[in-house]
Amino acid sequence: MKRYLTEFVGTFFLVLTIGLSVLSGTTFAPLAIGSSLMAMVYMGGHISGAHYNPAVSLAFYLRGKLAPRELVPYWVAQIAGALLAGFTYYAMLGKTFQLAPAATATTFQALLVEFLFTFALALVVLNSATSPHTSGNSFYGLAIGFIVTGGAFAGGPISGGAFNPAVGTGPTIVHAIFGHGSLAHLWLYFVGPLAGGALAALVYKIQHTDEVVAPTANADPTKAMETVA
Repeated sequence: MKRYLTEFVGTFFLVLTIGLSVLSGTTFAPLAIGSSLMAMVYMGGHISGAHYNPAVSLAFYLRGKLAPRELVPYWVAQIAGALLAGFTYYAMLGKTFQLAPAATATTFQALLVEFLFTFALALVVLNSATSPHTSGNSFYGLAIGFIVTGGAFAGGPISGGAFNPAVGTGPTIVHAIFGHGSLAHLWLYFVGPLAGGALAALVYKIQHTDEVVAPTANADPTKAMETVA
């Protein structure tokens, strides 16, 4: 239960930061988002692995660092945290926002951005937080936070910058309820990120053929973070 609670709390604060930053109109929203994620990763890495993202959980599972029975509960905790965050920033500000690609972007362009930056995020997580070659480092949170910051600055104006199915779900559902928004783009924030997470696990296996562990029923996500905690 402590793992799911940690995933819920971390995802909640990530999405709450996104919502408040976007709705306030600050130009530093990507920096706030990356900083919040970095802090939450340091908070929960030793407990749950600090995924806060279904695509990262999928990468952990395919990497062999998350047991099959844990995958769906992780997803449920993450999406629940994102939904509560959406309701929370609506309660604070009385406003919601639509997570959607830019009007000038094609569906393919938005999907490609979500795919590529989630791939980059998941690959950074796997290499900085699960590899024996980076064992004992203290930079893993910074690396994870900064890749999200970079992705938000570079790709956010094209795709909306979710790189995370939970981030795509929370704001979109809340906007649909209170802002009469559409769910038409929600699939982009599942297909692109999940495909990116899966490819990251494959690339990691190619990078580290000497250390890959097949997924097992006993895989523990905290063991990955123990190398960096």
